[in-house]
Amino acid sequence: MKNNDLPVTEEELHAFVDGELPPDRREAVETWLATHPEDAARVGAWRAQSESIRARYLDVAAQPVPPRLNVDRLNRAVHSWNFIAAAAVIAAFLIGGVAGWAMRGAPATASAQNDMEILARQAIDAHKLFVVEIRHPVEVPGVQSEHLSRWLSKRVGYPLRLPDLERLGLKLVGGRLLPSHSGEGAAQLMYETASGQRFTIYCAKSGTPNAAMHYKAGDKTASAVYWVDGNMAYVVSGAAERSQLWEVAETAYEQMERGAPFAERDS
Repeated sequence: MKNNDLPVTEEELHAFVDGELPPDRREAVETWLATHPEDAARVGAWRAQSESIRARYLDVAAQPVPPRLNVDRLNRAVHSWNFIAAAAVIAAFLIGGVAGWAMRGAPATASAQNDMEILARQAIDAHKLFVVEIRHPVEVPGVQSEHLSRWLSKRVGYPLRLPDLERLGLKLVGGRLLPSHSGEGAAQLMYETASGQRFTIYCAKSGTPNAAMHYKAGDKTASAVYWVDGNMAYVVSGAAERSQLWEVAETAYEQMERGAPFAERDS
């Protein structure tokens, strides 16, 4: 039996997300994810969770330990305890103290920006995963647009409009349900040009305040433009020039916005 024919285990999915999968199994896992949407959704959720933790606590590791958490000081405070009890107390202080130190003075705007960066990254990952699909790029085809709109609206918990991007040469391929980094449902809409170039629009509920359009540079396979309107976040992804992504995003926004004034996009 070839190595690529072996079944994919949950341990391998975790290793794939952590970048620790042996090279000779990576192709097998990628093929597996392309044909198993439930596992692909789990992998997307794991990646989002990992990036959330990294974004929130990465800076803490480089910071000096506060004086009040100095181990010698803590040891002196508990010298009358036996060794095991003292070790347990110190560990509890360190864990709780570092967590509190990490959250000190964190402004809401920075947290909101981190959340949007994570959501944009998850949308780009989902884009890369499904745009290469030939037989199963979507769950519901675009010809069933009314059913697609009702289904995704119900699962996302918000009335979704499916933008008509025909004037840009983009035809609706269809859509699918995905998880968001918050654990709720998210929608992915896929569009395609006559030459086969694909764009996706990722839509998910968000607690972030209204935010102007931002461009997130990716690699040559996908970049994104994202924004928040009302209680919904949107991410347009594609392997296109920045100006073309802006045009797709702005055209989609014009049809999906709720009529409220909207902040200018970033430069």
